Amino acid sequence: MAAIRGKNTRPELAVRRFLHSKGLRYRLHGAALPSKPDLIFPSKRTVVFVHGCFWHGCPDCRAGRREVKSNADYRGPKLARNKARDVKAREAIEAADYSHRLGLLQRNTRNGPRHNGE
Repeated sequence: MAAIRGKNTRPELAVRRFLHSKGLRYRLHGAALPSKPDLIFPSKRTVVFVHGCFWHGCPDCRAGRREVKSNADYRGPKLARNKARDVKAREAIEAADYSHRLGLLQRNTRNGPRHNGE
């Protein structure tokens, strides 16, 4: 698990490249905001979270529905904590007066057959 990064992941970089190519400018990993969103658009009061399907339990794709096999006593509750933390992060961002939140999942950043859950 030490090799799993929290910042500058492939899905996040894909989203950043796309938004930058469309002329949108943003701030990264804002420490001033609760839960440190991946991308922040301060003038538009908008934040973007880019989540991995497995770690955040995407119900629509195979990776998100996968059962944990190794170290299940730790990872099972960890995945549940991730989902609970996502809910708290949404509430904290609302309380910080950021009215628009976008949560992108890893599968939304790819093309190909796995995009639709296969």
